[in-house]
Amino acid sequence: MKVLSIDTSNYALGVALLDGDQVIGEYITNIKKNHSVRVMPAIEALMNDCDVKPHDLSKIVVAKGPGSYTGVRIGVTIAKTLAWTLNIPLVGVSSLEVLAASAGRYFEGAISPLFDARRGQIYTSLYQFKEGKTVALKKDQLLLAEDWAMELKEQSEKVLFVGNDVHLHRTTFEKALGNQAVFAEITEQNPRPAELALLGRDKEAEDVHSFVPNYIRLAEAEANWIKANKEKIRK
Repeated sequence: MKVLSIDTSNYALGVALLDGDQVIGEYITNIKKNHSVRVMPAIEALMNDCDVKPHDLSKIVVAKGPGSYTGVRIGVTIAKTLAWTLNIPLVGVSSLEVLAASAGRYFEGAISPLFDARRGQIYTSLYQFKEGKTVALKKDQLLLAEDWAMELKEQSEKVLFVGNDVHLHRTTFEKALGNQAVFAEITEQNPRPAELALLGRDKEAEDVHSFVPNYIRLAEAEANWIKANKEKIRK
């Protein structure tokens, strides 16, 4: 089984090819460039380098959010188009779960992957590895970093914080949790597309047409429109 994974849900861009139990190719960048322009050439280059043709693929796995609204849409749209065109299964995986799996596989404690959501807020969740698999202890959510720190303080085990945005909130976690807070190294902050492929490899396929991203919250423009048109919607 050859699996193509795609992650454009946040700042880092990643694509990978998994063939059975072997990672045959992986491409990651963490630079400020347009995902919409770069992701298809990245997929094409990786497949060419690995001598994989589109008809060789057995499944598409995509990071479905949360994260950047535009980034999530790009990855999901491309994944749906490829899956539909090639008539192969599509699977979506939480972008936070991918990040947790990328850094916490051998961490004996809880793992809190996070993305900055501005205004002191973060997208986060809590995972733990059990028998080699990620187990969600808390669902993906959007909340203030300060509130998350207080919530984590109630449990005794150490918590590994991972993600390129951790440094924005590190002081908050250190102040609230002290030695209970552990921070991933810089080489572990990028979500690995190979982990995404592995997470989705054995998951049940989803309906291509009804598959949608997990934004957790509405885009600001959408929220403002709903607020401005609340009375019209009620009618």
